[in-house]
Amino acid sequence: MKRLTSAGAVVIVAAAGLAMSPAGAANRTAPLPASGFNQPAAVQAESALTAQTATALGLAGGEVLKVRDVVKDADGSEYVRYDRTFNGLKVVGGDLIVKRDGSAISHVTYNRGAKAVGVTSTKPTLSQAAALAKGAKSADFKATSNKGTLVVFVTPTKPVLAYEVVTTGVKADQTPSVLHSFVDAKTGAVLDSDDEIKTGTGNSMYSGTVTIGTSGSSGNYSMTDTGRGGNWTTDLNGATSGNGTTFTDPDDTWGSGTTANRQTAGVDAHYGTQLTWDYYKNVYGRNGIFNNGQGSRSRVHYGNAYVNAFWDGTQMTYGDGSGNTRPLTSIDVAGHEMSHGVTEATANLNYSGDAGGLNEATSDIFGTSVEFYANNASDVGDYLIGEKININGNGTPLRYMDKPSKDGASKDCWTTSTGGLDPHYSSGPLNHWFYLASEGSGAKTINGVSYNSTTCDGGTVTGVTREVAAKVWYQTLTTKLTSGSTYKDAREGAISVAKALYGANSSQCLGIQAAFNGITVPAGAETCGAVIPPTGSERLVNGGFESGTASWTGTSGVIVNGGAKPAHGGTWKAVLGNKGTTSTANIGQSVAIPAGNSSAQLSLWLRIDTAETTTSTVYDKLQVQIVDGSTITTLATYSNLNKNTTYTQKTFNVGAYSGKTVTVKFLENEDSSLQTSFVVDDVSLIG
Repeated sequence: MKRLTSAGAVVIVAAAGLAMSPAGAANRTAPLPASGFNQPAAVQAESALTAQTATALGLAGGEVLKVRDVVKDADGSEYVRYDRTFNGLKVVGGDLIVKRDGSAISHVTYNRGAKAVGVTSTKPTLSQAAALAKGAKSADFKATSNKGTLVVFVTPTKPVLAYEVVTTGVKADQTPSVLHSFVDAKTGAVLDSDDEIKTGTGNSMYSGTVTIGTSGSSGNYSMTDTGRGGNWTTDLNGATSGNGTTFTDPDDTWGSGTTANRQTAGVDAHYGTQLTWDYYKNVYGRNGIFNNGQGSRSRVHYGNAYVNAFWDGTQMTYGDGSGNTRPLTSIDVAGHEMSHGVTEATANLNYSGDAGGLNEATSDIFGTSVEFYANNASDVGDYLIGEKININGNGTPLRYMDKPSKDGASKDCWTTSTGGLDPHYSSGPLNHWFYLASEGSGAKTINGVSYNSTTCDGGTVTGVTREVAAKVWYQTLTTKLTSGSTYKDAREGAISVAKALYGANSSQCLGIQAAFNGITVPAGAETCGAVIPPTGSERLVNGGFESGTASWTGTSGVIVNGGAKPAHGGTWKAVLGNKGTTSTANIGQSVAIPAGNSSAQLSLWLRIDTAETTTSTVYDKLQVQIVDGSTITTLATYSNLNKNTTYTQKTFNVGAYSGKTVTVKFLENEDSSLQTSFVVDDVSLIG
């Protein structure tokens, strides 16, 4: 390791993706290591079994598996991630994950549930020329090159024969572009698009004196880090492609901290690469982007309007169109960009829909984690993204993880419309989740930075530490997510991982779960607690809701953990109402009441609070019902007039239904203004 004295080193690799888009969009199959790169032994072993695995999965004829990545759990379970081809065509979005316990396949996750990715015909009705024209038209620049090839593109509903059109050119701000457009080979519709070159804006920053890995001897040192798989950094000398020339130096003192010395940019690209390598290696045991022990090449370019840096498989560009060469930097931004390569090599998350936000937030999460891990006194760890680069020109960071909406565009909470946003803004909820899971809600100061994060559901979250949150997310990324995954998939995967790592009902799992509640991602099948079957004469399952939605059906988001409304027992309960707008919600559970139980009894604990002030008019109500086939019987109706902010128990005889299978149902209706909350907990049916 060599010492470098630098007054203001810059990490050019930092420029990419922060303000525009990253590598790893699902419109490109994740890159495999270049020719000559070593494949990990586990990948080689699984590659020899792809035909056998395809048969075991019952894949259709013409579908061929290609191993992309293999991850092993501490318990020996193995997660094998595959891409697919169909009749020789690349399948974009055809990825799947096979979990092996020993030699047995115990679980399979298909991207977008697409078990079959075949199309009825691989003969297009749209000409290639027409597809090329569509791709060129979708680009906002004059094309210097335009080429296309047939692929199978997996949409959210079905696989479609499409052209992948690659349009190359230079944008109006003088940044280059390599735009991948996917054009339906039948209708000509543009299904999706992604720019291979990622753009953003920013200013330089100060990184202090750093240590970088070099090689060679006096008079001929090379910016090649043999201790980290051979990471090396080259100077493109103004070109935007090619390999460039590896930086060399006679005395092993590199750069000056200013753009007057071209080495400075190389120093920061090299430094950011080594920090990120060390983080993934030492924390997760990952050997480089492709997990094959092979280092990455950073290629540095200064131009009259942009600066860019590359490593094999990922390309980023910085440009502000001003004609100035202003390289930018920071540890978190370097980690952010390198992590796009890790995402592309693993889950390969799309850069659209919910997956786009998960993709971008993943890089923020690990960029932040690398910054804390680096423990650099000149750039201390924080939950601000790009705070050093002054990208806005007013000293504010690019993004805030504790409250993403502070940037004016990102979202704090997940909603059904989140996937329609630019990924840099739809990343907000997951960034918020990571902060809440790491540090918890409420006011606090960390490394001199003040935060005051609030939850979207009004609840309180206790942090489980940054290390735990990052570990859970890394395992989720590498073993649970596919290219089209959603926020709901992320919640399911993360809770499953946390439960496996730390145990059912562990504080870590409950904290991960509570943080997802805090960004309003609806509860799914996965919970931190095991579903406890009824015992004795109890007939309901999960009556206290401590296993989340297990055994209950109805409106999503009603059964919640935490929040301002307290539970009667445990932490879970059902909150019906609480909207303050015209709404309805319900939950129910089918239950069999054995014959001869004429004294069968249904009970529940109910708490009602309301913003209504009337003492005479019913505006909002909750009905307790029994559904017997097509017959609905209302056992009781409660309303805003029954306000009671302490829990009271309600009991009903349901012996008339002995010998039948019925549904216990709670139905709520609110009017157009002033909320009423009906909080139901610890429901029981004895009989």
